[in-house]
Amino acid sequence: MADSTLAHRAQNPTVTEAVHLPPSSPPTNHGRTLAAWTTTWVVVVGSVVAALGLVLSLMWLFWAGLGLAVAGAVLGKVLQVLGHGQGGAATLARQRARGGH
Repeated sequence: MADSTLAHRAQNPTVTEAVHLPPSSPPTNHGRTLAAWTTTWVVVVGSVVAALGLVLSLMWLFWAGLGLAVAGAVLGKVLQVLGHGQGGAATLARQRARGGH
């Protein structure tokens, strides 16, 4: 069985086919928006506070940190809706003022 498979491959070489991917447009600001940075840092600080609450066995500190992290996510979404996220009016105006794309 193995010999017939090898003979078949020798008589019918594999044809390599080129794969063409669709063009993609690069991001214009790489996620550097007010909404993204605010969300990131508030969630990070909230997570650190929650972790300290766990390490120090202070449940109120844990819940405060967790609440802060959730508030950061909500704040980021509000900023995005207000136009401070990717493609938002405020972000595009800031890019034009700085001479960006």
